[in-house]
Amino acid sequence: MTNTVKVINFDMDGTIANLYGVENWLDDLINKRTRPYAQAKPLVNMSALARQLNRLIKKGYEINIISWLAKNSTPAYDKEVTKVKKGWLAKHLASVKFTNIHIVPYGTPKETLGNGILFDDEVPNRKNWKGTAYDVTDILGILKTL
Repeated sequence: MTNTVKVINFDMDGTIANLYGVENWLDDLINKRTRPYAQAKPLVNMSALARQLNRLIKKGYEINIISWLAKNSTPAYDKEVTKVKKGWLAKHLASVKFTNIHIVPYGTPKETLGNGILFDDEVPNRKNWKGTAYDVTDILGILKTL
């Protein structure tokens, strides 16, 4: 990172939200239903995550979301999914004031939207990231070291 701002970016689906654990999630997405995004259970202890993120915000970190919309989507469905994803964040991480929430078309290169640290379950996103990228195995442990 070339500037002094410290940035942490989170993917949602498969990283902090268990979209893929919702029964019939793929059928719902194919049929333009937002149910799986709303019903996804957290993959991390959200109270602990909120505490860590708020601690880091106080230390000067920017906290961002970079999350993809569904494949083969429509503008109307994208609008609904964006609303539901932001609602999920408001429900599960209400105390966290995100610097940016990027909900972008499927396949958008995430490295074009941010720098710093990325937590993402997708290997290609981590490989292409221009900063430090982590998988999702120990989000809270890694955050505690910052």
